[in-house]
Amino acid sequence: MSAYYRLFIASLVLLTFSGCKQPTKDSITLRNGFVYCGQDTPTTLNPQLTDGGLTAETLSAQIFDRLLLLDPISYKPLPDLAKSWTISDDGLVYTFTLRQGVKFQTTTWFTPTRTMNANDVVFSFERVINPDNPFHHISGGRYPWFESLGFANDVESIKALNPHTVQFTLRRPDNSFLSNLATSYAVVYSAEYSQQLLKSGQIGKLDSRPIGTGPFYVDQFIPNDLIRLKRHTGYWQGTAPMEQVVFDISSRGMGNLTKLLSAECDVLASPVASQLPVITDNNNYELLAQTGMNVSFLALNTDLKPLNNLKVREAISYAINRNTLLNSVYYGTATKAKSLLPPTSWAYNNDSKAINYNPKKAKALLKQAGYNTDQILTMWVPLESRPYNPSPQKTAELIQANLKAIGINVIIYHQDNIGRLGVNNMNKYDMMLAGWIADNGDPDNFLRPLLSCNAKHVGLNVANWCDIQFDNLLELALRTNKTQQRVNYYKHAQDILDQQVPIIPLAHGVRFQAHNKTLGGLQMSPFGSYSFSSVYRTE
Repeated sequence: MSAYYRLFIASLVLLTFSGCKQPTKDSITLRNGFVYCGQDTPTTLNPQLTDGGLTAETLSAQIFDRLLLLDPISYKPLPDLAKSWTISDDGLVYTFTLRQGVKFQTTTWFTPTRTMNANDVVFSFERVINPDNPFHHISGGRYPWFESLGFANDVESIKALNPHTVQFTLRRPDNSFLSNLATSYAVVYSAEYSQQLLKSGQIGKLDSRPIGTGPFYVDQFIPNDLIRLKRHTGYWQGTAPMEQVVFDISSRGMGNLTKLLSAECDVLASPVASQLPVITDNNNYELLAQTGMNVSFLALNTDLKPLNNLKVREAISYAINRNTLLNSVYYGTATKAKSLLPPTSWAYNNDSKAINYNPKKAKALLKQAGYNTDQILTMWVPLESRPYNPSPQKTAELIQANLKAIGINVIIYHQDNIGRLGVNNMNKYDMMLAGWIADNGDPDNFLRPLLSCNAKHVGLNVANWCDIQFDNLLELALRTNKTQQRVNYYKHAQDILDQQVPIIPLAHGVRFQAHNKTLGGLQMSPFGSYSFSSVYRTE
């Protein structure tokens, strides 16, 4: 990046400060906690009800624990609330032995009388899969991540064999099951708290005032303003050094960088690429980077004309100049996507054919398809920046210009809701700028939630695409425990995506996080944020 551009950005920040009184951070928070900035305002504090955003990617690890964790290097499951587990020979029965003495959070509205046991695990998952559970339909009754996997159909039963042993029985073998239980969505709630709310007629509070076993509990939630967490003094892995964590959700964009530099915020999540020089040139801050298990893509609504025509979809792919996107949106911090799976995935298809920018070929394909250049297509674009796409609006405008150059006119509409549940009518859009952050290291976690027939049936496959052969390959990959066979199945599945073009992979982004150097113990993961239980202030 040129010195001129660095000077321009730095000057812009200084101009933002000029004429304004520098805000003073709450001295109590400064001494006993820290302020976290830079993510969206959540609609719920229950990660089970989301498929991304602040709740799943950051809050979940603070408020809740789950049965398993994922090793950030090997992507293999590790013990968490479950200290050990066994799998039956037929791959259908998973039996977990739980840790003893794990305490739930004590708050002003709930005081637990017992420690975590198997009934809590049963309740947490029964709520998701059982429509007859009294908590299933509250807060909208949708569980997008679980629904897109067909989780309810895969799990036959969940039983507490004794207070410290819980057993999941599946209807078919699923080699991604342990990885799925290690995601930030598969959290464990207090069944005792749910019964208290049921008796008092306040079941809606389960999601707005959640109770978990994590290192922090929710003390205050003011939408579009802040979320205040306070430490759980009985946390089973040891009380966190910080008394509180405040999530500032009141502003976005350059405003968050301003807050970091003016010491209103201690941590800035996912700064955009254009802000990085300002951060790295300041000795008061440290910048962390994590190679992302993510992908940015353009989904094409294959149910609607003219995008149900393969030649039109291929033309759009040839028309997009990905190098321009990498330079103008990511400032060289991302890699060009050849596949939905990132290069770090163990099933990545190196033989996948990269679609190079070729507007001449794109025009020829449109002509072969008999495309009507007078028609206008729509593209839905999210407003929020994400690790896989730091500037969705700019990305959309560049794609819009690329398509106009070959005779495709596109109007951009903004999508307020980040998650797929925000798409209430699949017939409202022709294209959608979207992306995905992996919840675990299994390739199934990219392919099935986004593009399976089941994901389409529940309204979460934004390409509106269903291919039986593709689904069969995913099914075969889940049923075998031979790694090379799984790799082969997933490579064949990627070949089908290359041939059918329901989505156009754009880039794999690098996730960044900036923080004040007075904070120690902050870590990053390919799958979201670590717990803040080990974060401390050095001065």
